[in-house]
Amino acid sequence: MSFDETPGADNGHEMRFDPARMRRTVLEMAYAGSTVHIACAFSIIELMTVLYRHHLRYPGNDPRAEGRDYLVLSKGHGVMAQYACMHELGWLNDSHILNYFKDGSDLKGLSDSRVPGLEVTSGSLGHGFSVGVGIAMGIQRKGTDQKVYAIVGDGELNEGPIWEGALLAAHHKMDNLMLIVDKNGFQAMGETGEVLALGDLSAKFASFGFETLEIDGNDEMEVDAAICRLWASGRGRPKALIARTVKGKGVPFMESDNRWHYTRLNAQTYAEAIKALGFSEH
Repeated sequence: MSFDETPGADNGHEMRFDPARMRRTVLEMAYAGSTVHIACAFSIIELMTVLYRHHLRYPGNDPRAEGRDYLVLSKGHGVMAQYACMHELGWLNDSHILNYFKDGSDLKGLSDSRVPGLEVTSGSLGHGFSVGVGIAMGIQRKGTDQKVYAIVGDGELNEGPIWEGALLAAHHKMDNLMLIVDKNGFQAMGETGEVLALGDLSAKFASFGFETLEIDGNDEMEVDAAICRLWASGRGRPKALIARTVKGKGVPFMESDNRWHYTRLNAQTYAEAIKALGFSEH
């Protein structure tokens, strides 16, 4: 089935995204495709859940709608979390999920803008946020009320283009832009603080001219309240939401274990992870 043939979900009611179900979808994809990046997808599930359930607007449930809001996944290796949301919306079907990463699949292990619903091709870290800044600038010049959300990893903040983009966003008073930092404390090769200490991120982004909040990024109510508060905080400043998360959240043997950045599931660990989420394997 092509993406153009994928049936859309009913947009007449609130989609009830369930984090446990979406983590199960991520596990199904990772196991089917024998691929990695499970833990870094799990850390952003609640962030994605709240954005898609309450904040992102897609007129007609169309991922290409001209008047849509934009979600830029700069930490493109967490894309399975976004695929799980797209599955909830009906943009992807079960066949897409169960054939993830296999020969002939359109779904790659990194965000790919050729897939409707993914706004950037990312994975080469640092540049996705700057693309989001460019989108926000274009919307600003058009004068519409569309919003841009850009999710970056805390390890990704090692990259200089992030800070160049932040300077530009503040200079142009892009109050339609919200940067969300997945602060899970790890990056590919170790703890973020050991690889390159980032200091006080809230203070850093505030010094760059951002309106900032720091929250528990795995608490749905706290995430929702913070997003609403930032948008209501006044005009003229971009927003930064520093979201403390747990890498591998939801499956105890994966939580804060950085080996699950690159570890693949086998039959045993897949079954154990599914059970930990409260589901049976079949």
